[in-house]
Amino acid sequence: MRYRPLLKTSQWSDLVAIPSDEEGLIRHFTLSGEDIDRVLARRGENNQLGFAVQLCLMRYPGRALGPTETPPSAMLGFVAQQLELDPGVFDDYARRDETRRDHAKEIQQYLGLHSAERDDRRAALFAAATTADATDDGMLIAEAMIQALRDRSALLSSTDTIDRIGRAGRSIARRRANAALLDGLATEQLAAFDNLLVLDSVIGQTRFGWLRETAEAPGSANLLALIERLNFVRSLKIDASRRGRIHPDRWRQLVREGDVTPSWLAADFNAGRRRATIIAQLIALSETLTDAAVTMFNKLIGRLFARALSMRARRHAGSARETAQALRLFRDTLRALSLANETDTDMFDTLNATVGWHKLMRAKPTVEAMVVEAEPEPLQLAAERHATVRKYAPQFLDTFVFTSSRRYDSLLAAIDFLRELNRSGKRTLPGKFPLAHLSEKDRKLILTSEKPDRRIYEIATLSVLRERLRSGDIAVEGSSEFRPFDEHLMSKPAFAEKRDSENLNLGVPASADAWLREMQQLVDFKLKQLAYRVRNGKLEDVKLVEGELIVSPLRSDVPAAADNLKWEINHLLPRIRITDLLAEVNSWTDFSSCFTHLRTREQVRSTPAILSAILADATNLGAKRMAEASADVSERQIVWSRLFHIRSETYRAAQAAITDAQTLHSHARLWGTGTTSSSDGQFFRASDRASSRSDSNRHYGSEPGGKFYSHLSDQYGYYSILPISAGESEAPYVLDGLLDHETILEIDEHFVDTGGASDHVFGLFALIGKRFAPRLRNLKSRSFHTIDKPDNYPLLKKHIGQQINTALIRECWDELLRMGVSMSERVVAPSTILKKLAASKRPSQLARALREIGRIERTLFMIEWYSNPALRRRCQAGLNKGEAAHKLKRAVYFHERGEIRDRSLDSQSFRASGLNLVVSAIIHWNTVYLAKAADHLKIQGRDIPDGLLRHVSPLTWEHINLTGIYSWASDALRPGDFRPLRQADMSFQRVA
Repeated sequence: MRYRPLLKTSQWSDLVAIPSDEEGLIRHFTLSGEDIDRVLARRGENNQLGFAVQLCLMRYPGRALGPTETPPSAMLGFVAQQLELDPGVFDDYARRDETRRDHAKEIQQYLGLHSAERDDRRAALFAAATTADATDDGMLIAEAMIQALRDRSALLSSTDTIDRIGRAGRSIARRRANAALLDGLATEQLAAFDNLLVLDSVIGQTRFGWLRETAEAPGSANLLALIERLNFVRSLKIDASRRGRIHPDRWRQLVREGDVTPSWLAADFNAGRRRATIIAQLIALSETLTDAAVTMFNKLIGRLFARALSMRARRHAGSARETAQALRLFRDTLRALSLANETDTDMFDTLNATVGWHKLMRAKPTVEAMVVEAEPEPLQLAAERHATVRKYAPQFLDTFVFTSSRRYDSLLAAIDFLRELNRSGKRTLPGKFPLAHLSEKDRKLILTSEKPDRRIYEIATLSVLRERLRSGDIAVEGSSEFRPFDEHLMSKPAFAEKRDSENLNLGVPASADAWLREMQQLVDFKLKQLAYRVRNGKLEDVKLVEGELIVSPLRSDVPAAADNLKWEINHLLPRIRITDLLAEVNSWTDFSSCFTHLRTREQVRSTPAILSAILADATNLGAKRMAEASADVSERQIVWSRLFHIRSETYRAAQAAITDAQTLHSHARLWGTGTTSSSDGQFFRASDRASSRSDSNRHYGSEPGGKFYSHLSDQYGYYSILPISAGESEAPYVLDGLLDHETILEIDEHFVDTGGASDHVFGLFALIGKRFAPRLRNLKSRSFHTIDKPDNYPLLKKHIGQQINTALIRECWDELLRMGVSMSERVVAPSTILKKLAASKRPSQLARALREIGRIERTLFMIEWYSNPALRRRCQAGLNKGEAAHKLKRAVYFHERGEIRDRSLDSQSFRASGLNLVVSAIIHWNTVYLAKAADHLKIQGRDIPDGLLRHVSPLTWEHINLTGIYSWASDALRPGDFRPLRQADMSFQRVA
């Protein structure tokens, strides 16, 4: 079988290349006085220069000069200049090969070097295997081997030899990892693993495939299916601690390989690799299935109460006629009583004469029934679906072990009580049972009747369990997502070490007192300054009306001539097919090289196949339909590329390649500096296949769907996209994209709409040292929060809210800093923190402290919003770019009417990433040709100021053919060539 080299020939050449840049020449090839003396002792200028060159090469990169090798002219000239020789004399060096070899021996002795021997090669092998314990990356392994040889003062062997040693080391590391995972397992267990790849007639597929096919739509049957799979995994009795036997990176690699390996392919692996892959999958599946089951339970209970509220609303709507009749009767009664009072007559006689006592008595039963049923508690309505909950609740409680952050937690006692009740088969509650975990209102509902209501008690307990699971107050053994909140953060010893070394790199000082002093002075001055300016009419478009600050709407600052210029330039852009556009952008940025093979890290062999897979994601076509619509690529090629080359990290790297090119392009600087950005969610409806796992949001109508939440720089460079539920708040995800991307962007200020703003988000932005600038609706209804007494600002008293709790901030300061460091160093995603802090109805001390910090930051931001019209315009412009880009995304994501059809979140993530990548390619291609179109007009004598040109955005797509037959066989442009611009439309010119 043909082996795959550790590195390509070009990569080896780069790794042991002779430096030719100024820094490399100075660093590695500067001769000392002793060197020069030894060199000049040679006879003949050619031998002197040749000796010096060999001396330099043995020092770096650490190898001998080849028999017919001529060094780069830059290196040769640098060495010759030090010796005051002509570089051309090197051509006469070593006409006798013995001279070169004699010089080499002498130089080795002088430098204390030797040719690589058996022990040196063993050391290189050890270095390769040690590095490969963590990674399969050939470059890292090669660098480790070269360093090992240099450390032993051994000259580098040939690249073929080092490559062979590296492959052997990587093979040893893989076998060692496999053996570590398998060590100590019984023969019966190993046989059970092999049987997972055998077709099971009961389920009609292999158990290995069955375990990984899980439905994500919330439902009792799907939850029970998850629990069934989890119990099957547990029955195999794999100790999860085995993962600690190998390097964490090697572990993640094994899991990723197993994720994309179908049963038929795993069966072809050798025994060690096959069984190790299965073990890694089983351990990972135990955690994944646990998370999925608990998440589904939370969704089911959440939907239970959402339906209860909906049911209550429908009941109100159904009794609208009776309610109207009762209200009219009540109105007539009030009028009669008012008349009797005004005329000083008997109220009863007047009421009887105008309304009729008999009429009131006839309405009494109806009104009493309406009062009783007017506001049924959601818990009561949810309890009406108790039978549905009983389909999965007993199994759910029996399957998982829950732990609490509180001592003697009543909720855990209630869970144990329900388990015993379920096992015994009793349907009624005994005289005593745990109630301390429930609210006073819930207790009254349970104890209202003669016998305690079992249904309400069970539903109420499950509801409290859901709330505390989401907040991190209750943890689940064996779960990654539902761990104790503290375990999501950086460890306390690691944080203490960073704090003591003053290496926190946050936007706030290590001392709470220092920060609060600064904030107290700043908030006090800014509020007084705001009051002074508004009193004296010094604020632009802001006035004080009856004690309330009113901001006038922004006026457009886009010149009328910008629209004509936009159409004129857009008519010059060349027409192009989307396939050719992607191929051209790839030739400029080489983004396809980022899609490396999962195991070998090799680049994709078929560029059209990977581009087709990306386009299949972006257009929502999918692999099968993309292959049917493609002239040059088969479905097998697309599927293979998706399996082994497309991952979240490769998509992110490719996205960074395009965004970086956009950031560095001179024309993009017209639109911004690359230091500000915005983020927004875009809703896509879900089709029948995905609607069962999707949520509804009244803001987008009654149909279920999902949102793609993306981040866009002020230069139109996308750098992040995340699929999120339509029902989720966008606020938790604002910081995810900002902190977790691979581009060169350094964002200092970030804009969002109201949906992405909360006091917690303001607080986190303050901790990491970035500026948060949301466009807030109903600004006048939002309060300023002061550290000093609110009475100090009488003119703004209608806007002053609660005073800041500084004592709480001081108490939680260290934990707040640990949370900030954990986010900035990517230990935990900000969304994980924000969702847990916001989940509980009774916020933790940490959540309340973060809110207090956020209130201070929001107060300062609101003051500047009122005071600075430039901020308002900047925020509006940033958000407008993101909203305009949604239209381009909608145009690209056209297939299946632009609906989300993927049930799994991973598949939706690939769709979102592909969409972002293709849209980014379109934007960058447009940017390049917008610049050329603008230059063309300027050459013709047109005066186009940058202030006007910056209003022409790269979000147009009318010149791009997004549909049809996708062909990748067209002739590519030569490097440096560009398509000719279109001829200007004369009719358009006459109108313009």
